[in-house]
Amino acid sequence: MPTSEAAKAGGRGTKADLVAAIPNLRAFAVSLCGNADRADDLVQETLVKAWSSLASFTEGTNLTAWLFTILRNIHYSDYRKRRREAPDPDGAIAARLVSLPAQNAHMDFLDFRTALQKLPLDQREALILVAASGLSYEEAAAICNCAPGTMKSRVNRARNRLAEVLSLSSTSDIGDTYFIGEQSILPRAGND
Repeated sequence: MPTSEAAKAGGRGTKADLVAAIPNLRAFAVSLCGNADRADDLVQETLVKAWSSLASFTEGTNLTAWLFTILRNIHYSDYRKRRREAPDPDGAIAARLVSLPAQNAHMDFLDFRTALQKLPLDQREALILVAASGLSYEEAAAICNCAPGTMKSRVNRARNRLAEVLSLSSTSDIGDTYFIGEQSILPRAGND
C-alpha cells in the first residue's frame, strides 16, 4: 500500500490518529444515514480508503476533517446508487419483472406458421379473414361466398386443428398468442 514518508516515519502516530477518530466518524456516519449498521460499514469503508490513500494526505493538515470528507463522499456516492434501487429483500419485485426472451416468441411464431400451412385452404382462408383481417363472420362469408354459419364452423375447426398441431390443451390457449403485425391471428371464442 502506498504511504507517505511521514506515515512511514511515524506510522504508529498516524494509525493512532485514525483509531482515535473512529468514535467521531461513527457519530457523523449515524447522523448521515440514521442506521447504526450502515454507519459501521461507512466508517470501515472510510478507514480502508483513507489507509490506501494515505499518500494523498498532507501532513500537518486536519486528519479528522479529511476523514469526514472521505466518509461524506462515500455516503453520497452510495446514496446516489441506492436511490434508483427499490427495496426488495425477499425478491418478490424482481420475480415479477421477468422478461421472456425474444427468441421464444420468434420460434413460437415459426411453429404457428408451419401449423397454419397444414390447415386446409378453406379453413386457413377463414381464419385469416376473421382473425388477422378483423372481418366479421358475415363479411368473411360474403367474400368466400358461403353462409356465416359455415364461416364460423371453418374458423372453429381451424382453431381446433391448430391447437392439436401445436400440442395445446385447448383452443383458449391460442387466444392472443399469435400475432401478425398488431393483430392476433387466432380470435378468442365468441368473436362475432
